[in-house]
Amino acid sequence: MSETTMTTVNPGTAVTGAVEATDELPGEAVDAVVIGGGAAGLNGALMLARSRRAVVVIDSGTPRNAPADGVHGLLGLDGTPPAELLRRGRAEVRGYGGLVVNGEVASAAPAAPSAEGDPRFVVTLTDGGTLSARRLLIATGLRDVLPGVPGLAEHWGHGVVHCPYCHGWEVRDEPIGILAVGPASVHHALLFRQLTDDLVYFTRGTDLDEGTRARFAARGIRVVDTPVTEVVAAEEGGVAGVRLRDGDLVPRRVLAVATTMQARTEGLAELALPMDDLPGGMGHHFATGAAGVTEVPGVWVAGNATDLAAQVGASAAAGALAGARMNADLAAADTEAALAATQRDAVTRA
Repeated sequence: MSETTMTTVNPGTAVTGAVEATDELPGEAVDAVVIGGGAAGLNGALMLARSRRAVVVIDSGTPRNAPADGVHGLLGLDGTPPAELLRRGRAEVRGYGGLVVNGEVASAAPAAPSAEGDPRFVVTLTDGGTLSARRLLIATGLRDVLPGVPGLAEHWGHGVVHCPYCHGWEVRDEPIGILAVGPASVHHALLFRQLTDDLVYFTRGTDLDEGTRARFAARGIRVVDTPVTEVVAAEEGGVAGVRLRDGDLVPRRVLAVATTMQARTEGLAELALPMDDLPGGMGHHFATGAAGVTEVPGVWVAGNATDLAAQVGASAAAGALAGARMNADLAAADTEAALAATQRDAVTRA
């Protein structure tokens, strides 16, 4: 990273209209608690609820894509506002008997297992509410961390974007600037060049070898090595351009930046889930195996919390797969418990 100061991007407020209704915490233990109610969490809960599992989704209502006008690249739902997608997802989970509770998790911790060794967990919310679960699905998503360039963060999700697949069509043919953060930004530039003929690459002190400079020149990408001091807002709103240290203003309407992506881990420390780092300090995430299984028995992770680059469709698919595997695991545990009970009864009758 060329900047020593960074800005964490977090919506901080609920998605309008998506989380007005909340269910009450159940008084009895449930089969599964899903921590995080985005695409991954809700689809995981949907699979569990459709399998007649008692499932509770705990969601703070502050998804990563809250600033976006629409979800893109999702077949059949392209352009759907994030709030509407969450509203539909919650309604579908509730339609099969699942519960969705507005809240934040203060702690999730292992508890004493059943007599047969089946895992148990206790989840405590910040308001003091608690519930017991046999399985956990972690679908907390991630936070984006931007370079600490003055004026940058306030345009996040509109004039400042990160994903050419999520936002590219909407900013096509605009004057776009790439604010480099490291090697990942070179790839970023080539993708955004597909969307506009007017692309400027601000190196911001990062290394750019001669071979890459030649490739940029061949594609008509202008390189600016002068340090960036601020992002300048337009009088009518949006981005006007990038101010350089020498005082020049490079007009731009859109800025693209590769963020540092950090899985949301609040309240999960007692689970001791292993983490992995991306190369170059570009992020960290929960380490998982097939279908989101973790090294901690009874705990799965799905969506951006483990796959930082996943779009909404991929996150939803991962949640569905994790939910199905959790149900299969529960079914096996139910069978072992039933067998143990049968054997105990046989001994008692004898």
